[in-house]
Amino acid sequence: MTKDLVGLYADSDALALADLVKKKEVTPSELVETAIQIIEDIDPKLNAVVIKNYEIGRAAAQSEPKGPFGGVPFLLKNIGSHWEGTRVDGGMEYLKDYVCAYDSTLSSRIKEAGFLLLGRTNSPEGGWCIATEPRFYGKTLNPWNPERTPGGSSGGAAAAVVSGMVPLAEASDGGGSIRVPASCCGVVGLKPSRGRITYGPADADFWFGSVYTFACTRTVRDTAAYLDATAGWGAGDPYTPPVPEKSWLELAQAAPRPLKIGFTLDAPFGEPLAPEVAQAVRETASLLEGMGHKLEPYTVKFDLEKAWWDYNDIIAVEMANAMDQSAALVGRPIEQHELAAFNWTMFEYAKTLSAKQYSASIAGIRKANQQLGIELNQFDAFLTPVLTQPPRPVGYWSMEDGDRKRYLARWSDAAYMFAFNISGLPAISLPSTTFANNTPIGIQFVGRMGDEATLLNLATQVEQARPWIGKKPPIHATA
Repeated sequence: MTKDLVGLYADSDALALADLVKKKEVTPSELVETAIQIIEDIDPKLNAVVIKNYEIGRAAAQSEPKGPFGGVPFLLKNIGSHWEGTRVDGGMEYLKDYVCAYDSTLSSRIKEAGFLLLGRTNSPEGGWCIATEPRFYGKTLNPWNPERTPGGSSGGAAAAVVSGMVPLAEASDGGGSIRVPASCCGVVGLKPSRGRITYGPADADFWFGSVYTFACTRTVRDTAAYLDATAGWGAGDPYTPPVPEKSWLELAQAAPRPLKIGFTLDAPFGEPLAPEVAQAVRETASLLEGMGHKLEPYTVKFDLEKAWWDYNDIIAVEMANAMDQSAALVGRPIEQHELAAFNWTMFEYAKTLSAKQYSASIAGIRKANQQLGIELNQFDAFLTPVLTQPPRPVGYWSMEDGDRKRYLARWSDAAYMFAFNISGLPAISLPSTTFANNTPIGIQFVGRMGDEATLLNLATQVEQARPWIGKKPPIHATA
């Protein structure tokens, strides 16, 4: 593989690579072999790709390219999406022998879009962590600064994208797990509106619509085109957000209009914003004002701290149910030594909750959903930090902490993450110009329900004003 092709591949977004394939300037097989070489060369430094399916990508590369991303290498996350014939274990040795027997609807759409699967990226055990440090596979490191977390739970995906392994990788988000690693690694991470991506066909719902599967990307246009390729309602789906008349890619690139944008420099609970984080928000607000948008400071009034604890009651029960389902697959219940200490604590905590308590917690997050929608509906978009603090050191989010309350209290860093999982509002993480500890800091835009178009258009404006695709971490395919 030539050095020129490695550089071209690692510096391009997915649409650019697909265009090269369409023009027959490069073949899908050449892209696949380039991606494999890069993964083999630099992943030992990062531990981002934990399950390899090179044979699937190589075989698919022999077929005629199809779809908007025809011939582009791709990585799934090691949790959630089913791709027939591939392993998925959620970072747990307990499930290491599970092989998908079918394609989820999302995976079918990914195939139709033309992506070529090469493997799965690292995720924390069970996914409920904003770092990526499972016992089974070990820690994923940040390509910018290996002493700092790449975020989680899609830390492997974001690290793979920013280091040049693939231009786009699947990610999912139940409390910031797309947006946090996008922020920590300096890539784009959209969490779509509730119901935008179907859970089908095997599942109708996850965490009352608070889990979203999408991607981390290098560019906003890739995010928009990927949304065009993967979005869509499925029969029996409980949530149906509005759909625009034009494509999201077209809307992302449309002429901008002046927007009313709220912004906040207040942390909902926990520590105040770190100076670097506040700087990132201020810089972005100033940039937007210079573009002609109207900026207004606003502090969220709803009690998000209470909503956080309500949400974790629901998650504890959902996790316990998932472990019961896993036991049916494995043929035996999981034992304490097979789970990280925090996960075992949540498993046991779920057993203490009464139906009345569980119902009250559901009502609590539904009220938060309503109140956040009411409060923010006055704005076309709302600007927040992604994390209230710079990326934490590796180990800070260790799931080996068995003190449930202490572990969950650390999540105050992500108070602006889960809020938009439970509200269902779309939100996108973008790189800012600010760094801390040689690690990127991201900012977040939140939109009205179903209005990804405004977010993508605004994100395109920011990207054009301060492009980030050319910024490379020290651990990169071209380094």
